[in-house]
Parts: sequence; C-alpha cells; structure tokens
Amino acid sequence: MVRTRFAPSPTGQIHVGNVRTALFAYLYAKKHGGQFVLRIEDTDLERSEEIYTQKLMEDLHWLGLSWDEGPDVGGPYGPYTQSERLSIYQEYAQKLIDEGRAYYCYCTPEEIEASKQKLLAEGKPPHYDGRCRYLTASQRRAFEAEGRKPVIRFVAYDQEYILQDVVKGEVHFPRGMVGDFVIIRSNGLPVYNYAVVIDDYLMKITHVLRGDDHLSNTVRQLMIYQALGATPPVFGHMALVLGPDKQKLSKRHGVTSVDEFRRLGYLPEALLNYLALLGWSSPDGRELLSKDELVELFDLDRLSSSPAVFDYDKLHWISKHYIIQMPLEKLYREAIPFFVETGWVTEEELQDPAKQNFFMGVLDLIRGYCSRLSDIKNHLVYFLREDFPIEAEAEPFLKLETTPKVLQAFYEKLQAETRDVDELVFREMAMEMMKELGVKGKNFFLPLRIAITGRVSGPEIYFILPLIGKQKALARVENLLQRLQAGH
Repeated sequence: MVRTRFAPSPTGQIHVGNVRTALFAYLYAKKHGGQFVLRIEDTDLERSEEIYTQKLMEDLHWLGLSWDEGPDVGGPYGPYTQSERLSIYQEYAQKLIDEGRAYYCYCTPEEIEASKQKLLAEGKPPHYDGRCRYLTASQRRAFEAEGRKPVIRFVAYDQEYILQDVVKGEVHFPRGMVGDFVIIRSNGLPVYNYAVVIDDYLMKITHVLRGDDHLSNTVRQLMIYQALGATPPVFGHMALVLGPDKQKLSKRHGVTSVDEFRRLGYLPEALLNYLALLGWSSPDGRELLSKDELVELFDLDRLSSSPAVFDYDKLHWISKHYIIQMPLEKLYREAIPFFVETGWVTEEELQDPAKQNFFMGVLDLIRGYCSRLSDIKNHLVYFLREDFPIEAEAEPFLKLETTPKVLQAFYEKLQAETRDVDELVFREMAMEMMKELGVKGKNFFLPLRIAITGRVSGPEIYFILPLIGKQKALARVENLLQRLQAGH
C-alpha cells in the first residue's frame, strides 16, 4: 500500500511551499488508494510551539487536506509527534552502537573545529576524523569524569550511493562525501537525518516527496536505511517555489503563509488548485481543477524538476474564477466576516432574513470584480455609505462642461420615471438623453457612474440602481451637482 507523509516543524506559520509538498503527498496517496500521514517534527525545542502545531493542522483542514493518521487521530504507528518518540530513537541508537554502526563521541566543539581547520589546510575534506570511534571503556569513563556529555555518531559507509529520484532522475553520491555524523545530540535529542529515517521506517512510508533542499541530506539517510537492513522509500525531490525575482519565495515577495492567504479571503479551493500547478501539470492541459479532479489526474511522472515561480496574477485569475462559480449562499457565508470588517454593518444585520436579499444581491453583483473576498470591501462602500469618496481618476470627467447637464437631465428623468429602472428601462432613458443632449459614450455614462459610486469602473449602473433604490440614487446625483456648482 502507498503510504506518504507530511512532516512539518511547528516553528511558525505554515508556508505555501510546504503546503505544496503536503498536497502532492496527499494527492499521490489518494490516487493510489493509500494513506496520508501527518507527523510533527518538534525536536527543535527552542523554536517549536504547540500553538503552531494546532494552527498548521487548522490550515491543512481549511484547505481540505485531511490525514489518515496523525497526532490528533492516532494510528497504528504512533506517536506521531517526535518529542513523544525519544525513547524509540534512543532504542535504535543503542542497537546501532551494539552492532558497531555508531559510537559515543566526546569531542568538544573546539576540538572538532581545530580538526576541521587542519584537514582544510591539508586540502582534505573536513570530515570528523573518527578519533572517538575506538575508545575503550576506561577512556569513556575518563571523559565523563571531566563532565563531557557525548553525542552519538554514525559510522559512515565508505561507498558510492545512487538514488533513483522520481523527479531528479539518477543522482550520484560519491564515496567519501560525508564522514561519521551525529545522530543523537549531547542533550539526548535526535538530529533530523536520523529521526526522519527511524520514523519513516517504522511508519512504513513508501514515498517521500520533499523540496530539493533536502537532496544533500539523502546520502546520510540512505546509510541509516542500509544499517537498519531496510529498503528506502521512493524519493522525489521537487524544485523549490521561487518568487517573481527567481529567488526563494519569502515574505519580501508578499503573502506566503496559508494563514495570510486565508485572512485575505482567498477561497481554499482556489489556493489548493493554484498550488497544484506549481511544479505539476495536468495531462490534458487544464488549469482549473477541483480536488477530486486533481486526485484523478495526479501522478509523479508529471512533476517538474525545474523551479516553479509563484505568480500572484495567475493565483488571482484562478481565485476570481472560484468566487464567480461558487454558489451564492455558500459564498455569502464565506464573505460575512469581510462585510463585518468594514465596520459599516454588523453580523446580526447580515444574518437578518429581512436584509439578506439586499446583501446577497450586492455580493452577487460585485463578486466578478473580486480576486479575493477582501476585495469586496472596496465595492461595499458605495452600497453601504453615502459619504463614499470620489476617486482621483474621476476628476477629468467632473471638469467636462457637459457633466452638469448630463447629471441634471438624469436627475429629472429618474425623478419622473414611474417604472422600476432595470437594464431595459435604463437603456431607453439613456438613449433619449444622449439624443437630447448630444453627449454620448464615456462623457455621458461616466458622470452618472461617478455620481452613484464615486468610481469610473465597476458594475453597470442599471444593476446598481435596483439595489440602492431610486431615492438614494437621486440624492447622490443631487449631491454631486451641488458640489460641482460650489466649485468643489
């Protein structure tokens, strides 16, 4: 059975690059009817915090990535948090010592550094020189009497390794690439390259997908698998996600954590869809894909070995598609917090059945102008307030000598109109006025839009008028006329 895992460190907000790794591992497991495991690597005690563990699980659930085994749901190979597995690491370290594959090392950092500099001066690789490999029991006791606390070092194999990587292809690790390396620190905590092998081995992980910044670690891990007499999992090392400047994606490029994308109102379906396209492409060339479709189409042979560039514009295109296509009632539930954030309407009002038709009508009208739900706040102002600002781009049209005439004619026409002003009625009114005034195009329509919304772009006026009502529309046109007459 295919078993994949996602093993984050809870040291901060989860990065979209890490989530992409989780997504690919999830998709591959589900495609093959396998299991997806969540494991928390929290042995960096100084930086790991429980709040980050809870937050990353919340973010993964929000994205729709659920796990079959993990810290919260358990499973047959737990615990699934490394800090709860310390006795397991010690047990296997002792086994390696007993078999002559590891040993206690009492060298101080100063001694190791001095040895490293000597080897570099001689033009040799700065590997640990193995001086503690053959210590006698009495020598060990003498070091311990000095107060030295040992690390446990693994005896590196002196051989070449060849990795058949499903993304990178054949990767060669020459003999002598690494010397004896630490697997247990002096404080008893395991190092990454050791703990990850013990965990993947005991949890029966069959496929490991991760960033190619881990590729150089793999030779050490292959050595530990060899010492355990175990078959390594299939490895796939994916190129990192880069920013638009082709540097590793970071906060300087903009939003990077799942929590930030969530707070800005990106729909989880949209973010998941976009992340799948970072380093993978569908066999039929489609880019708009649901999670179920991703599961159906995903396979490792379409993972790219080239770095993926995070394109915020493309994310916005995908996100807008999901906002437009989502059923209105569901979108409304997602959008309520962003209505409330404006401070112009309360959640109680938004939940009031008597008012919901208006708010849902507003959302339905403006959703096509939004790449994320936080964008609705830019449009709500002219639906919920009468003191909305007039944007700078409107000024040239306010200075046209025909603008007061257009506004006055529209005011009189609207005031006299007894029908509901829908699209057909508005177009009829507009045609009559343009003919009477000799004004057409932008010079006619934009003054009306500016009076009603303060903007030169956005939803059509004939969609806005039924929502705000005739009296508000008249008051807004009159207000702008007065401002123009006063010279403002």
